[in-house]
Amino acid sequence: MKNFVEKPDWSNYEENWLANYDASNYGSSLSARILRSTHNLVEKNAGLDDHYGTVLELGVGTMAHFGCVQHGFERYIASDHDPKVIDWLTKRSWDPRVEIKQLSGARLQFEDDSIDRVIATHVLEHIPDPVSALEEWVRVIRPGGVLSLILPCDPGLAWRIGRTLGPRKRGYAAGLPYDYYMSVEHVNAIYNLHQIIKFHFPERRTKWWPMRAAIPDINLIYGVNCFV
Repeated sequence: MKNFVEKPDWSNYEENWLANYDASNYGSSLSARILRSTHNLVEKNAGLDDHYGTVLELGVGTMAHFGCVQHGFERYIASDHDPKVIDWLTKRSWDPRVEIKQLSGARLQFEDDSIDRVIATHVLEHIPDPVSALEEWVRVIRPGGVLSLILPCDPGLAWRIGRTLGPRKRGYAAGLPYDYYMSVEHVNAIYNLHQIIKFHFPERRTKWWPMRAAIPDINLIYGVNCFV
C-alpha cells in the first residue's frame, strides 16, 4: 500500500462546507462580523449609480452580498456553478426580482453588452485563468456598466493571521480539512490579482480594509468597482 492520502470526497465536503459556511463566515463571531461588513466596500460611497437594471452575481453562494446592495434594479440574477448551492438557494424565499441560475463563470449564457452590473465576491481567487474570466465578464457588461470584485488578501500576513484566529478553527471543529481546501481553492494570490486588475481597468475605485493603504500584507480584504 502506498503512503499517499487520496483527496477528500468533494461531494461530501461541499455539503459540510455549505452547512458550515454561514456559521463560520457570517455568524456572530468577530471574524464573521468583519467579513460581513466588508461586503459594503463596493456598495457604500463606491461610485455606483442609483440604478442598474440587470445585475448578475457570480458565485453567489449563500447570498451574503445581496443584502448590502443599495441601488435599484429590475433583475438580480444570482448564479453559482455548484448544483448543491443552487438547490440550497431554491429552497429559500427571496425578493421576487431575484432569479436563481446555475452558471459557469467561465462561459456566460448572455449576449454581449446585456448586463448593467456584474458582482463577484470571493470568486476570482479560485479561477485558474483569471484574465480569461475577466474578459468573459466584461463581454456581457454594457459600456458604462460596472464590475464589482471583493477579494481576500490571501496570502498576505494579516489574512493568514486572521484566518488562523477565525474560520480555520471552526472549520476543523466541523470536520473540514480547512488548510487543504484553502490551498487547493485559492489558486491566485492577491498580489497578482491586484496587478492584473490595475492593468485591465484604468477607471476603477479601490478600497482596502482595514488599513486603506494599498499594501496586501496589512489588509484583510480588497474591494474594487471597475467601470467598463
